[in-house]
Amino acid sequence: MHALSHGTTSTPTTIAVPPALSLPVIEAAFPRQLHPYWPRLQQRTRAWLLEKRLMPEDKVEEHADGLCYTDLMAGYYTGAPDEVLQAIADYSAWFFVWDDRHDRDIVHGRPAAWRRLKDRLHTALDSPADHLGHDDPVVAGLADSVRRLYAFLPGTWNARFARHFHSVIEAYDREFHNRTAGIVPTVEEYLELRRLTFAHWIWTDLLEPSAGTELPDAIRKNPAYRKAALLSQEFAAWYNDLCSLPKEMAGSEVHNLGISLVTHEGLTLEEAIADVRRRVEECISEFQDAEKDALRFADVLDDGTVGGKETSAAVRACVGNMRNWFSSVYWFHHESGRYRVDSWDDRSTPPYVNNEAAGEK
Repeated sequence: MHALSHGTTSTPTTIAVPPALSLPVIEAAFPRQLHPYWPRLQQRTRAWLLEKRLMPEDKVEEHADGLCYTDLMAGYYTGAPDEVLQAIADYSAWFFVWDDRHDRDIVHGRPAAWRRLKDRLHTALDSPADHLGHDDPVVAGLADSVRRLYAFLPGTWNARFARHFHSVIEAYDREFHNRTAGIVPTVEEYLELRRLTFAHWIWTDLLEPSAGTELPDAIRKNPAYRKAALLSQEFAAWYNDLCSLPKEMAGSEVHNLGISLVTHEGLTLEEAIADVRRRVEECISEFQDAEKDALRFADVLDDGTVGGKETSAAVRACVGNMRNWFSSVYWFHHESGRYRVDSWDDRSTPPYVNNEAAGEK
């Protein structure tokens, strides 16, 4: 199937979406958005990756734009102030680099380097200003991006973001253990772990600085708001699994919903692909219902007061960006060089990573 993309160029381009991964409902009912700041965002994040030494100069030059990391965020947080979107995009680019370091530490059997990095990230998250000049670019990059994110909202939001990301770091540690030990988690174990390794609540937290306000607990934990938020993230994680499943099974991966279904539920690969696709499609339809409930909740919040009107508008902005996540994630998987494994010289080594013994100085 061919679909029209409006993403990374001034003129639309036609992208071939494989039939097994095509979701006509996304293409029809979730029109793609892109923040007008995107061209400058791309330039500045590219410069930031170089400045922070997160990717070698030749890798930035050859691969940074084609990886489409900034497109993913510019298609998500569309109403964010420019400086907020820039901080989010840099943090997101850092996250992908960190994910690649984690993978390389597993592939090359570097448990000591991973443990050291994990501990340093925990520390930098709590005191970013003290780690801006850290020798390890991944530690310094986290410190810089988080310090900027912490400037937008009160300390209560910062503490929540830090709490959520501490959990993500620990989940990456559990994934490190599973992969090195060859442990395939059960479906339920995997779903719980995936919500952390995909950082569901981090990306949801970042809806708030994008909307310019911290939402009270009573709003964030309202069932209508929380369900819409969770479904948008589950879609993204499971669609990623759907796109990655054949490659990850070939590479003896252990973390993929399809792999858990094959290993623990006795499904064939074809049945597992069909099951993951069904879950992805259910996420979309359930979100469309949850979105209506969340918008009705936003209407109720507008009680005629100035505060009520502002809170209602903020919730509407957050829910609108939850919707954007569907199209942004969908097109990202078909545009980004991160998923074009068939074009790599070595299928086991992404061409955009630094494959040297990073962190082992």
